[in-house]
Amino acid sequence: MSAHSGGTSTVQSHKADIRSLPSRLRENIITVFHPLIRWRPGLKDAAELLLLASALPMYYLVRGVAHQHVDEAVARGVAVVNFEKSLGIFWEVEMQSWILPYDGVVTFLNAFYLYGHLPIIGVLAVWMYFWHRPQYLVMRNAFLISGAIGLIIFVNFPTAPPRLLEPNGVALGFVDTIFQEYNQSRPDTPSFFVNEYAALPSLHIGWNLLVGIGVWMATKNIFARAFAVVMPMTMFAVIVLTANHYIVDAFAGFGVMMLGLIIALTARWVVMRLYSPDSKVAKEKGWVPWLYWLCGVADREQAHQAPEKQGA
Repeated sequence: MSAHSGGTSTVQSHKADIRSLPSRLRENIITVFHPLIRWRPGLKDAAELLLLASALPMYYLVRGVAHQHVDEAVARGVAVVNFEKSLGIFWEVEMQSWILPYDGVVTFLNAFYLYGHLPIIGVLAVWMYFWHRPQYLVMRNAFLISGAIGLIIFVNFPTAPPRLLEPNGVALGFVDTIFQEYNQSRPDTPSFFVNEYAALPSLHIGWNLLVGIGVWMATKNIFARAFAVVMPMTMFAVIVLTANHYIVDAFAGFGVMMLGLIIALTARWVVMRLYSPDSKVAKEKGWVPWLYWLCGVADREQAHQAPEKQGA
């Protein structure tokens, strides 16, 4: 009799759980999407768009200047090859030969190089902007600073990637896998975004790694953190196997990214030291919140976005 009673109790409990599922689901959805639901566009949102959009004209300048120094870029590419040979790490041609017989692998690598960079960065930036603003602000500044450093290097030290050595008379055995598949070097990309002689440093690996760090900082979710690790590691393999970058480029990209991140974190620290949120200046001066925004300091409300218990 007691066993029957226990079974009835279990069935009733399950029914109660089923009846409560829709309301719990609604509550979870509201909780997860709360930052987006309550978002109201403001001046800082407009300033954010303006700040990011202002970086685009720099690509016009880089392309126009770098393309006037093709011979210099090719010579520097050969110098990179010789440098790698002196270190015993000129492995790119051999590594590429391992995957060339497998069309499916090559297609995947090409697609990841083309669409696993800025599209992924853009999606993750939106996610961090609404759900993890403190991490977003630091990553945004590190992104812009490292990009500015990269632009300076691209203009003053243009470097031909491995895939462009052969067309310029340096036969080392590299294959331009993207051109081979699409008959153009950058399909679906406007020509003004393409800088053919910007191999060193590799911001493909630098920025993907930066975003991986941002995701790791923003969440404790095991799957998100696994993605944060695997994504830049995959990009490292992709840039080499598609002959878009040398191995040295990846290390240079990592260095530029880390320099940008250190500068961004230092600027944030200095501003917090000089103008603490509890200081009289921060409370009375209207320009302090804008200084916070510019230097990557989230306000107190933004700092409590996406509570950890959500695992977002």
